[in-house]
Amino acid sequence: MNIDGKDMRVEGKLVRVVALEGEAYKFLHDPEAMLAALRKQKSGSDLFTFIRPIAEAGVKYPFAMEWDNMAALPISTFDNWWNQQIGFKARNKAKQATKKGVVIREVPFDDTLVRGICEIYNECPVRQGRRFPHYGKSLEEVRRMSATFPDSSIFIGAFDGNQLIGFIKLTMDDNRTQAGMMHILSMIQHRDKAPTNALVVQAVRSCAERGIKQLVYSNFAYGNKQQSTLSDFKERNGFQRVDIPRYYVPLTRWGALAFRMGLHRQFAERVPEPLAARLRELRSRWYQHKFQLKAESF
Repeated sequence: MNIDGKDMRVEGKLVRVVALEGEAYKFLHDPEAMLAALRKQKSGSDLFTFIRPIAEAGVKYPFAMEWDNMAALPISTFDNWWNQQIGFKARNKAKQATKKGVVIREVPFDDTLVRGICEIYNECPVRQGRRFPHYGKSLEEVRRMSATFPDSSIFIGAFDGNQLIGFIKLTMDDNRTQAGMMHILSMIQHRDKAPTNALVVQAVRSCAERGIKQLVYSNFAYGNKQQSTLSDFKERNGFQRVDIPRYYVPLTRWGALAFRMGLHRQFAERVPEPLAARLRELRSRWYQHKFQLKAESF
């Protein structure tokens, strides 16, 4: 829905939480003005939530908050990252991609790219031990979901010959000082060529060339899950955990009560981590058995 000229999304059934569409890539310039607009237009939501870019994470608002986090890479120059920030294992992987003939370059958003992304999405129904939500999407569905924020996005492709074997979609904030990896994915059958490592290298280079100071790779930790192979991959590439405040403002009495009871959090966040880890392991083993898959690695 559109509120005060901004596209907003509403999620949740028990508690309806409204936030900016594409948050973590785009940010509200005036959250308090949006709050006033939400209350005036009666959006039907119970809670309004927002975060700020990393550079403004210290700005305080008079609202309830909980700590969220991002995996962020501060960028000065590409050479500084390559020589000082990246781990030796990630650097060697990136070199390995080049030796095996992987070519990385920025690419336009066109039909060729969409077809390549669609092929990557439909390679395997399971990623990182869970059902991959984009598996089975049609060409037109992939086109629509990839075409968001066209004026502030950069696409980077990894190629083996003429075949797209991996890609990144970088989306910049309105000030073009922070960019987030909205999508980063490579083909499992080509993981021996380390295309994902090579894609990160070009992402840093593309940001450095544009003067973008922060590159964000989603969250560093998810819920109670503090460490994983994915977070290890991020750390080896120089990404650090940055804790940021996430603000919540009740829009209804039910929203205020639900927030106090913690009902705005996903169910998985309320499960004790030892139990959640065991359930994730069982789920991963089941999918590996069902689809005859090998465990993924970074």
